[in-house]
Amino acid sequence: MVDASDSDIAWRVLPGLTDYASALADMEALSAAIAAGDAREEIWLLEHPPLYTAGTSADPAEMLDPRFPVFDAGRGGRYTYHGPGQRVGYVMLNLKKRGPDVRCFVHALEGWLIAALADLGVSARRAEGRVGIWTDDRGQEAKIGAIGVRVRRWVTFHGFSINVDPDLTHFSGIVPCGLDQFPVTSLSALNVLADITALDDALKRAFPAFLTAIAAANKKA
Repeated sequence: MVDASDSDIAWRVLPGLTDYASALADMEALSAAIAAGDAREEIWLLEHPPLYTAGTSADPAEMLDPRFPVFDAGRGGRYTYHGPGQRVGYVMLNLKKRGPDVRCFVHALEGWLIAALADLGVSARRAEGRVGIWTDDRGQEAKIGAIGVRVRRWVTFHGFSINVDPDLTHFSGIVPCGLDQFPVTSLSALNVLADITALDDALKRAFPAFLTAIAAANKKA
């Protein structure tokens, strides 16, 4: 297994709001090129206009109010929301090079987001039996980040979202990730004075440890 550093990976921060269908098509093309050895691995950080995406396990009963466009994402998981004020990260890594274990990758991805949020003063965590990133909001457990990935020919794509300052009422059109008993929160709702740029910086600071965690987990496997 080749031990690659973050210098091998291209970062793209996309300005404005990125069309979802175009992003999905570009991700699929890039993942194929990475698998063929014709492109570098990449991390994309972006925002989308308001929309809902359906993962491969989406239950139509959990689409409560399709007030925004709905896209079949092809990733794992159920329904989720994307919109302005939410940082979306698309992660295109070659697991053949970094360790062909999807479970290790997802666990390390969760750890990356938790570390970045800790950098901003948010105590976040995993929750047994529940996908996503969780924290406490006014004494109640709430979801601040979502994860949905796909792996094709050992190249990852899709990724995560973290709520910075989105309109949280937009989540009411769906049962987010199929979990109707838990609210959704954001950095703004937690009174954390950090914008999307501050989150991006925290993600970049925590990124080398994310790659180390993937490599370390695969060495143990």
